[in-house]
Parts: sequence; C-alpha cells; structure tokens
Amino acid sequence: MALFGLFKSKKESLDKGLEKTRENVFSKISRAVVGKSKVDDEVLDNLEEILVTSDVGVDTTLKIIERIESRVSRDKFVSAQELNDILKEEIIALLEENKAGEVEDFDSALNKKPYVMMVVGVNGVGKTTTIGKLAHQFSNAGKKVVVGAADTFRAAAIDQLKVWGERANVPVIAQEMGSDPASVAFDTLESALTQDADVVIIDTAGRLHNKVGLMNELGKIKRVMQKVVEDAPNEILLVLDASTGQNAFEQAKQFTAATEVNALALTKLDGTAKGGVVIGISDQFKIPVKYIGVGEKIEDLQLFDRRAFVESLFMAETAEG
Repeated sequence: MALFGLFKSKKESLDKGLEKTRENVFSKISRAVVGKSKVDDEVLDNLEEILVTSDVGVDTTLKIIERIESRVSRDKFVSAQELNDILKEEIIALLEENKAGEVEDFDSALNKKPYVMMVVGVNGVGKTTTIGKLAHQFSNAGKKVVVGAADTFRAAAIDQLKVWGERANVPVIAQEMGSDPASVAFDTLESALTQDADVVIIDTAGRLHNKVGLMNELGKIKRVMQKVVEDAPNEILLVLDASTGQNAFEQAKQFTAATEVNALALTKLDGTAKGGVVIGISDQFKIPVKYIGVGEKIEDLQLFDRRAFVESLFMAETAEG
C-alpha cells in the first residue's frame, strides 16, 4: 500500500467538510442562471461577483472568467445549464496547471530518509494540530516519526505537541520554553538519525512580528539542521486557516517571502464558507496544496485531491441537474 493511502480523500467527510462553502457560495451560481437561456454578460458579471465574494481572489477570478468567455466565444452558444460543468472543468484545469495535489510526487518524495519537514504558520491556524495528525497518520502507515518542538516561545505549543506525541506513540524532542529553536531542531535531527527515523517534523514559532525577524529565525533553523542532514528540510509546509479568507493570502505572502515554502496545508474548511480560498492561493502562489483539513478527527486531514475537491464543491448543483 502506498504510504499516502491513509491520506486519500474520504468522500463522505470531504463532502460534509465543504458543505458551508457549497451551500453559501457555489449554490449561488445556480441562482445566477435561473431563467437564462445562455451565458451572457450579465451571467458572467454575476459569476465574477460570486467567485470574488467566495475568496477565490480577484486575480484568479478574472483568469477563470476570461477562460469561460473564451469558451463561450469559441462554442458560439453555451447554455446557462452548461455553466457549472464549464466552471468545474476550468477550476480543475487551473489547479492542475499549478501542480496542486500531485499525490504521486508526494508519495515518492518520502523515499528520502529521513524526510525532514519544517512546518510554518501563524499561531491559531491549526499548525500544532496538523503536525499531530501528520505524525499519527505517518506512524499508522508504518513510518518511524520524530517530532521537534521548536516553537519555544509558547509553552502551550510544546505541551500540545507532547500530548499528540503520546497519542501517536511518537517521540517529541523538546527543551524549556525560551530555548533557541535552532538548538531544538538540531537535537531533533540528531535523535532522528540515532533512531533511524523515516520522517522528522519540526514545529516553528508562529510569529509575524516583522518579515526580517521571521526570515532570520527560519534561516537559522535551516542552516543548523543542514549541519546534521545536508539537504534538510526537504519540505517547508505552510499551514493556513481557510476560514480567514483574504488574511490567509496575506500570511502566504509573508511566509513565502521569508522562506522557501514548497507545500501548503489549508485547515478548518469545515467551519467556513470561504473554501474558494484554496483555489486562489494555489493559483496565485504556484505552490501545491498538499493537505486540507475538513474536520476535527484524525482522518479529516486529507491529502488534497483537486478533482474530488472541485466535484464536491459542485455536488449539490450536479445532483439538481
């Protein structure tokens, strides 16, 4: 079984997790075309407004509208009933172009041992919980995991990771609050090598006090880790709270400027109608969305499947025909 078999999209929890976005936002698309026999300027204007208000983002929305306009022009006549299918196809194509949800790449990358992940993100986005769920699922997949509590500015973060470590039966390397985060990362990698670990997950402090400070701190952690494992970290995972909408865009800007983020996790999709942010962020930052959180249970942290995600967003409309 592939390692990420445990992460594969579970349709029931995905559909339930995206319910608010589907009901509050994407169902508006059906109402926008009621009584219309074809896709005209008014329909496109309404669609543009719906996408922008669903936190897809202005730039990405304009790109989607432009693609639909091109298809309408090329096909001469497109019925309003066809709009959902066209919109689905164009959003899936957009995500595909941005290499969002390349399951095979993620699966094969973990052949590197130890596979070192550095997790970044502001406090409150679900970063520590995401690390705990990852550790649990990797461990269940038969991988030996070591977690490093390098967010040393919050005692709660260290304590929370220790609780997750006990649940997942995974060792957590920690020092006292206020310790040098780079020192914790160094100790974690040394311990991982001693234990012949498969996966190492390093938590980091979620502060955005200023970009320079953040850049220096994350840069130091990387340099110190590379003294132990030459190419560490293999993955820098940015965790964002989808429910914050445009705020998540701003955080992505800050962190991608501060360090070389190469994977994204969008959490709390089950509690928001702003699920469109997944589409916009993947398009604007050209960084693969790797995980989505669609609930509180362990299995509700899913590997992002672009097609399943978009199909779920449009599920109610498809069912209605």
